[in-house]
Amino acid sequence: MRRLVWFATGAASGVYTLVKARRAARNLTPDGIGARVAAVGLGARMFADEVAASMATREAELRAELGLAVSPRRVIGPAATRGLTPAAPVDHAADMSSPGNQDREGTDDGDR
Repeated sequence: MRRLVWFATGAASGVYTLVKARRAARNLTPDGIGARVAAVGLGARMFADEVAASMATREAELRAELGLAVSPRRVIGPAATRGLTPAAPVDHAADMSSPGNQDREGTDDGDR
């Protein structure tokens, strides 16, 4: 009976060690490391968004307590850019052809 208990204990610890070793090997692959880095980045973004929301809430509470006008708080981060379209590209060559910039064309820094 004692041998059977020790055999079962050894088999269970072997299975446990095998599962842990496979999990560690999978986490050390490039895909596993990339997944961990992505998870850390997502967690940091979520934390920053939560802090910004809490700051805005607390600022509104303080303004209400002090009787100040409640100003809309501009949210900075991914939440602020949702639903917005990117700006149109700027043509810098057209800016250089304007009358005020004609004296700068064709010069380099050594000629000034």
